[in-house]
Amino acid sequence: QVQLVESGGGSVQAGGSLRLSCAASGYTYCMAWFRQAPGKEREGVAGISGIGSIRYADSVRGRFTVSKDNAKNTLYLQMNSLKPEDTAMYYCAAGTGGLTSGGGCTNIGSWGQGTQVTVSS
Repeated sequence: QVQLVESGGGSVQAGGSLRLSCAASGYTYCMAWFRQAPGKEREGVAGISGIGSIRYADSVRGRFTVSKDNAKNTLYLQMNSLKPEDTAMYYCAAGTGGLTSGGGCTNIGSWGQGTQVTVSS
């Protein structure tokens, strides 16, 4: 099972930027970012498939950019124009399936421990 370690979360004011990183211990096919706000279900944010396809959730499209360094097995999420509603615990995930319409992966086998993102107004 691949181990995933996230970093880069923190607190920022609305309109600010943060960059998340997720280092995988080995090869991953599909990698994605999910987030979960208090009292809400976990939702997909952005993901990259094994063939390089990218999908975003509607709520972040145009503000967030997902990328992957295959040589380093590391997934990134550049978050710009952050809003208070982006406040959540962000999780990295790796799966063997494809991308969902909401930016996640299917057949997820590994989750990171999560990194908190807090956006104040």
